[in-house]
Amino acid sequence: MNRLENIKNALRDIPDFPKPGILFKDITPVLSHPQLFGDAIDLMAETVEGQKIDFVAGIEARGFIFGAALARKINCGFVPIRKPGKLPYKTFREEYSLEYGTDSVEVHRDAFFKGASVYLADDLLATGGTAAAAAKLIKKCGAEVSLIGFLIELSFLKGGEKLISFPVKSLIRY
Repeated sequence: MNRLENIKNALRDIPDFPKPGILFKDITPVLSHPQLFGDAIDLMAETVEGQKIDFVAGIEARGFIFGAALARKINCGFVPIRKPGKLPYKTFREEYSLEYGTDSVEVHRDAFFKGASVYLADDLLATGGTAAAAAKLIKKCGAEVSLIGFLIELSFLKGGEKLISFPVKSLIRY
C-alpha cells in the first residue's frame, strides 16, 4: 500500500458524532501513529514543492496540529487562526454562516507581512465556511493565500464551492 492509502485506512468513522446523522471522520489514529502523521505532513508539504511559502496558517483547533508541523517541515512561520477572544493582540475578525446562526474567526492584525505567501491548513473541508473566512482574514492582513490544504475533503458537502477563488488541495476525498 502507498502512504496515502495507509493514512486513509487508519481514519476511523464515528457515527452520530457530534450529533445524530453525522458520520465523523476521526483523525486521531493518524495522529497517534508517528509514521502516518509524518507521511500526512510530508504529503501536504509536497503540494507546495518549489513554491516560496512564508507562513502556514492553521485553523483552530485541528488545523493547529497540521499547520504547525507543516510550517516546521517547510521551514516557515506558523500563524494561528482562532475563535473569537482567544488572541491577546489587536485582531481582524471574519464572520461566517453556519446551518443555524453564525460564527467567526480571528487573526492578529500583524500576523503576516504585506504580500506574504500563506498556506492555509486544516484537517477537513466540509461546508467551507471556516476556511473561506480564514482566507478572507489572510487577505485583510495584506497577505496572499497560495494554497488551502486539507487532509480530508467531504466533497458531497460542496465546501470547495466557497473556495473557488483559491487553489485548494485535499489529500483524501469522500
